[in-house]
Amino acid sequence: MLRVAVLASGRGSNFQAIIEAKNSGYLKVDIVCLITDNPEAYAIKRAQENGIPHIYLDPKGYAASDEFFKAIADELKERSTELVVLAGFMRIVKRPLIETFPMRILNIHPALLPSFKGLHGQRQAIQAGVKISGCTVHFVDEGVDTGPIVIQAAVPVLSTDNEETLSERILKYEHLIYPYAIRLFLEDRLIINNGIVKIKVEQRYLNFLVNPVNENLVVKD
Repeated sequence: MLRVAVLASGRGSNFQAIIEAKNSGYLKVDIVCLITDNPEAYAIKRAQENGIPHIYLDPKGYAASDEFFKAIADELKERSTELVVLAGFMRIVKRPLIETFPMRILNIHPALLPSFKGLHGQRQAIQAGVKISGCTVHFVDEGVDTGPIVIQAAVPVLSTDNEETLSERILKYEHLIYPYAIRLFLEDRLIINNGIVKIKVEQRYLNFLVNPVNENLVVKD
């Protein structure tokens, strides 16, 4: 069982997708805790409903952001965390956490990186007039959405789309590829070389094909 901790600031829909992947047996993980910087985060309710310990850490209680992230790192070390998963955690991760878990922190971003980094990736895609957008799971480094890319899903941008409708369609794919990326990590199928992630693939993984017109994508063994 891979010991996974989740960091979230809001509703935690990707957190829920990970919980459901665990409960279905798709992910052989132990979710050791949820850490949030928001006492009103709906992710807390998700944790409570699934018997997952949750911890609220108030960033205002620390003199500097590095101290806040050291506190997070300390909490995670106490729980023997092996992988940290950001699920809508609305803060730039700082060095104390990154150095404690090098290339063991995953994030999901609602755009096809390296395009449209930072906030409102869906809005940026609409404003740029791109025809394909999507989402990206990547390892976290000290930049903003600059870490090595693990996997991406492509989602078409329709002429009728606005930020909300595009966000909703991208979110469905986030819920598919995030558990898949975690599974690749726990099965030791990710190799990072010079900032590039290579995936060791078996035949069964070839069933996972993300196509812009495939709205009924199912992750298969």
